[in-house]
Amino acid sequence: MKSFFAIFKPLPYRNEIKDEKIVKKEFTHWRLRVFYSMFIGYALYYFTRFSYTFAMPALMKDLGLDKGQLGILASIMAITYGLSKFVSGVFGDRSNPRYLMGVGLILTGIFNVFFGLSSSLIMFSVFWGLNGWFQGFGWPACAKLLTHWYSQSERGRWWSLWNTSHNVGGALIPILTAFFAQYYGWRCAMIFPGLICILGGFLLINRLCDTPQSMGLPSIEKYRNDYPNEKKKDSDEPLELSVKDILFKYVLNNPYLWLLAMSYFFVYIIRTAVNHWTVLFLVESKAYSQIGAGSTIMWFEAGGFFGSLASGWASDTIFKGRRGPICILFSFLVSVALFTFWKIPYSSTLVDSVLLFIIGFLIFGPQMLIGMAATELSHKKAAATASGFTGWIAYIGSAVAGYPLGKIAQDFGWDGFFTAITVCGFISSLLLFPLWTVRSREDGIFGKSQKETKVTPAPIPISATTNVESA
Repeated sequence: MKSFFAIFKPLPYRNEIKDEKIVKKEFTHWRLRVFYSMFIGYALYYFTRFSYTFAMPALMKDLGLDKGQLGILASIMAITYGLSKFVSGVFGDRSNPRYLMGVGLILTGIFNVFFGLSSSLIMFSVFWGLNGWFQGFGWPACAKLLTHWYSQSERGRWWSLWNTSHNVGGALIPILTAFFAQYYGWRCAMIFPGLICILGGFLLINRLCDTPQSMGLPSIEKYRNDYPNEKKKDSDEPLELSVKDILFKYVLNNPYLWLLAMSYFFVYIIRTAVNHWTVLFLVESKAYSQIGAGSTIMWFEAGGFFGSLASGWASDTIFKGRRGPICILFSFLVSVALFTFWKIPYSSTLVDSVLLFIIGFLIFGPQMLIGMAATELSHKKAAATASGFTGWIAYIGSAVAGYPLGKIAQDFGWDGFFTAITVCGFISSLLLFPLWTVRSREDGIFGKSQKETKVTPAPIPISATTNVESA
């Protein structure tokens, strides 16, 4: 057991390669390999995260569960996943993302299979809660990789492109699950995605790596001469921060992160509500078939794909690395789009698909940028914890989109449901206004409290003799 946990330890830094041609070649190779591995892996995480959501109508019909009971399962997943993102974030900053992400995906697949073999609400709750816990291993691993392999002036574009993995996975799973649920039953709709993810986890273990320095490469900031703040250019980078410094110096005492987290809470109510309940809304209120509703909600993910790319590009190029303005604008406009979807006097598959595309475009902008801003407004070595903390608060919001919103829909109808999520967009936008001008943690109204002292790293013995990790 001790040797099993040893695989999660971060690799030591190797002697830095001095040949610039080799450095360039290795960075080109590993940046591409890390990126496509993260992209595929995180898309597969969505196969096991939302399989239940799109099997819900068939499960409801087969076992006679009501909206409140279905909402309980959604809330359990959100609570365990959100808490795991925070705990795994602290662990992730001091672990090897290669194994953290791969092992997490394997275990989510296993618990999806167990869910598909169960029949009681209690066992559903246990397996869906465990699935949620291991879902939390994916995001911190990606946050660490994205902050260590891509520098700030380019990160918006790389992060936004990676973020479209949410949409690829989210767009494929409703079609896949709805097909299996309609023709083979909801159990196959849970088991088949689980098996895919077990195989995907082994692929991640084979393809991913740790930090550039563990490969004998310089830091990404040094390689690209791209420092978030000029004062950082000649400062020493600590090899590791203590858990105490990560939690209390760079995360819990960081006012920026609290603003981002509170806004994230409301963003995730909207995002999760649309994902969890729109299929049921279309089936109940607009007489869609299950496959028709699954195909329509796919446009929400398609909109998110382009919204992620557009928001990352705009924050990098128009706002020069400031993430706040795009988050504010998109959060406000998503409320307008939700109100239109709710109140439009006529409906068709085309109209519903277009509106869901717009809603997805707008909500995935802040969904992506708030998580990225959390890593940039903390310390690079606390990136996974910072994103995990804001993600934990976000998934409390996601939990609210489960049972509480399900109960609102049950007691007050779909009008009460849409009123609640429309208001959430306006609140999120207001909370982000103090971050309009902020680019790094030294900027803005809280800048003085966020300046950090120089840390001299202790030497680490060089245990490897080669400069490139084997595949």
